[in-house]
Amino acid sequence: MTITAQQVKALREKTGVGMMDCKKALAETGGDMEAAVDWLRKKGLSKAAKKADRVAAEGLVGAASSGTGAALVEVNSETDFVARNDRFQGLVRTIAEEALAAGGDVDALKARQFPGTGRTVSEELTEAIATIGENMTLRRTAFLSVEEGVVSTYIHNAVAPSLGKLGVLVAMASAGDRDRLDELGRKVAMHVAAVNPLALTTEELPAEAVERERAVYAEQARASGKPENIIEKMVEGRMRKYYEEVVLLKQSFVLDPDKTVEQAIKDAEGDVGAPIRLTAFVRFALGEGIEREEADFAAEVAAAAGV
Repeated sequence: MTITAQQVKALREKTGVGMMDCKKALAETGGDMEAAVDWLRKKGLSKAAKKADRVAAEGLVGAASSGTGAALVEVNSETDFVARNDRFQGLVRTIAEEALAAGGDVDALKARQFPGTGRTVSEELTEAIATIGENMTLRRTAFLSVEEGVVSTYIHNAVAPSLGKLGVLVAMASAGDRDRLDELGRKVAMHVAAVNPLALTTEELPAEAVERERAVYAEQARASGKPENIIEKMVEGRMRKYYEEVVLLKQSFVLDPDKTVEQAIKDAEGDVGAPIRLTAFVRFALGEGIEREEADFAAEVAAAAGV
């Protein structure tokens, strides 16, 4: 299999490892990017294997709340210029409000009536494309609700009310004071925005991700030459640290690092006046996971010049 320079470059940017080692890792794993990351980690070469490999796309994340329920949407545009357009911002804000009734189903949201137009949300997007002159897509939506309590929303670096590049929902179930509960929920949402946990609890982590980490740690431990019973303890220790890094309730709370998020919530129960249970969270970062083709500027100039 031929390993391309672009593959080597992508792996190098993701791991911080030298080009020759990246090329060897790709060759050893048949060009599989994730397997190559693991190969480098097992060899102790990767310095940044957990670095997020996300390419930004333009547009906005919008949030809307009804108290015991809240929704997020991501609407993409081709340029940030359009994201600053008042019409586009109004479009995203209205779509977020309609998402409250769509229950997290993007197809159901697209089929909803866009207020005051006689068109569906999907048709209104098509209309906006024709008017603004740039492609737009309703990429995704999410919805959280509680029977009693609040679903708090947070937009990081908002460009307009309820609109920005990163949005978070946090569902807090409690019979306590709603205002204080929402204040706490917003703080937890700020933590989620900053730290980007993978799951709420250890049990909710994808089994594949857990086994992958365990395999990497076991390989690293065996390289030390320690006996198998010691290796097992070393792996368990590393796994506990891994859970503290990626599980929301086990993470050190960014607003009070001496406490875990779980402990901070427990300590807030006296102020709220009732037990609190964090039931779910959602985090949307604009453009995460969207691959965007890299432009070769020199080639474009040469083509324009007829070279």
